[in-house]
Amino acid sequence: MKEILFAAVSASVMMLASSSLAATELTVQRFFGACDADFGTNTDVTKAVGECGIITSLINKFNADNPDVHVNVSTVEWPGYDQLTAQFASGDAPDIVTIHESALSDYQSKGLLMPLDDLLKSVGVTPDAFTDAAREGATKDGKIYGLPIDSWTMLYHINMDLFKQAGLVNADGTPMLPKSPEELLAQAEQFKQKTGKPYFVQNLANETALYTRNLYTYLFQQDSDFFADPKHVKLNTPEAKKVVEMYKAIFDKGYTTKDLDYGGAINAFLAGEGGVQLNGTWVVGDNNAQSETKGTALNKGGYTVYPYPQLFGGAHAQYADGHTWAVSQKDRTPEQTAAIGKFLKFFADNDFEWSRTGHLPAYKAVITSDAFKALPHRNTIAAVADLGRPLPSAVQRQFAIQDIVGEEMSAAITGQKDVDAALADMESRVNELLANI
Repeated sequence: MKEILFAAVSASVMMLASSSLAATELTVQRFFGACDADFGTNTDVTKAVGECGIITSLINKFNADNPDVHVNVSTVEWPGYDQLTAQFASGDAPDIVTIHESALSDYQSKGLLMPLDDLLKSVGVTPDAFTDAAREGATKDGKIYGLPIDSWTMLYHINMDLFKQAGLVNADGTPMLPKSPEELLAQAEQFKQKTGKPYFVQNLANETALYTRNLYTYLFQQDSDFFADPKHVKLNTPEAKKVVEMYKAIFDKGYTTKDLDYGGAINAFLAGEGGVQLNGTWVVGDNNAQSETKGTALNKGGYTVYPYPQLFGGAHAQYADGHTWAVSQKDRTPEQTAAIGKFLKFFADNDFEWSRTGHLPAYKAVITSDAFKALPHRNTIAAVADLGRPLPSAVQRQFAIQDIVGEEMSAAITGQKDVDAALADMESRVNELLANI
């Protein structure tokens, strides 16, 4: 009987010990795609490439390095905000979630996100470590609501072989970029005549974001304060008309691809079907890898990448955004909060690895480091840290606004609407949306 009782007590003690050593569970929801076939078990982040590969490997390494914490990952289709909004509504939001800086206000303004200043300070991460762009983007009402992991923008990804054929290369071997809308159109015509291909490779099928980002950039370059009031936009303006008419001329004269979706545009550029692909920082790493692969179109004459050219005489600026890790507002144990702090600290410490995607680092120490400067093309795109400009942080529903602006720009550029009518509708639709928040 004593032996049975001792065995029972021993088993109970073992169960309690096992329970006390159980890992703290966290739910993490992210976009950036799924790539488990290639990186599902990889913990050597240096061997990972691309957004999906690097973020998958980073989380794998965090789990491996922190046996007291286990991160369960849910991957959503980009950008995932409809799903996230539904999760908040049902009381089932993830602990940690990827949110663009431009979308933070949508959730922060409703009290759904946890301010992170104290938690970050407890693990040794302070806002003075962030780049100016990252700190501005992550700050809402004077507090940090997302751990910034990068700054991103759109870029000119250039096929140098085709630029050489077109005679658009400077004496020092750099691409000849336009300095005005008129020069852009002239160079695009020259490119088309010399190569027989369109100057631009754009994803214009089922697309709104690209149109909108282009418009914001060239409004900034004309010093247009179109969101002086965060609840009322001014887009039916001479400045906006110049931009839309420029892109309409590019479309009408055949200086761009027209019927490609996002994936189709990437494949067309990699196949050498145009000179400049308008795409983001996130494809720099993949494009560079292609340029180093023999037999590819980008290897033939080289690949380079630059910020958008300065086409107007105003501010040297272009639209930029950033990715963050945000934390949902909910009751948690001290162990769960501490585990979240560990996770955020890990990503802050590994920002260099994330910057290999092509995104610009969110930390001053990384962007000024020799390791970052040694990465391909960073000497040309690092300027975005100074050029990049977001919309005012108080502007809500930025993704919904993006869709409206893109839809109306598409209608104007493809001839479905008169330019003036499209701009008027764009402005009124956005202001109706903002009036009903």
